[in-house]
Amino acid sequence: MATSAPSSEYPASTHTPRYLTGDAAGIQEFLDKFDVFLFDCDGVLWSGDHLFPGTNETLEMLRRKGKQVVFVTNNSTKSRADYNKKLTALGIPSNTEEIFSSSYSASIYISRILSLPPNKRKVFVIGETGIEQELASENVPFIGGTDPAYRRDITPEDYKDIAKGDSSTLLDPEVGVVLVGLDFHINYFKLALAYHYIRRGAVFLATNIDSTLPNSGTLFPGAGSMSAPLIMMLGKEPTSLGKPNQAMMDAIEGKFRFDRSRACMVGD
Repeated sequence: MATSAPSSEYPASTHTPRYLTGDAAGIQEFLDKFDVFLFDCDGVLWSGDHLFPGTNETLEMLRRKGKQVVFVTNNSTKSRADYNKKLTALGIPSNTEEIFSSSYSASIYISRILSLPPNKRKVFVIGETGIEQELASENVPFIGGTDPAYRRDITPEDYKDIAKGDSSTLLDPEVGVVLVGLDFHINYFKLALAYHYIRRGAVFLATNIDSTLPNSGTLFPGAGSMSAPLIMMLGKEPTSLGKPNQAMMDAIEGKFRFDRSRACMVGD
């Protein structure tokens, strides 16, 4: 097991980098430095439906030694419950409380950290069911997402309606946040609404800004590709709530209440 180089957004580690070998004393010395192990999932523990050799043995060993294990993922299309099913299917014992996804990180940030006016607490979602399920778990109202009403082409009437601003029938006056994640049905209509919500003062958030999505041995557009057009239009970046951004680590630390200096991130 090895740790990746720390992101520039995380405080530099005070530990001297070293490789772990079969030396039992060296491994134990390394393990003794940490109470919590945060594991990236796809590409670290598994690829697709293939579990990497030694994964279960490593996780079982850490738990046997009393270490806390947390599964961290930037995949916003799945909820924690969905990821728990994935872990179970791969033969990894887990529970929902051990899983921290970018969709859950976003819902925590919106419900517990953002201070929104009472009349601006609704979220316009560009994304899939994972985001919707996690927002619902935090009792955060939302529109957009997988609603079929938003999976269509924009019409000439839509342009005119949106241009009306406050009197528009398409722009919900209660929307105070635009949350962008990976959306398999992204379209011009959704982007137009998101753009105008943000221009009218909505907070611009992204579950993560990964430019690509690894799948089947190649790369596809990632969640960052969904927010990129809005960044170009608005000339501003969203607050990203996924790895390796500080906001996600703050949310993880806040939930699990650990000493960050005694946490080891395995992955990126």
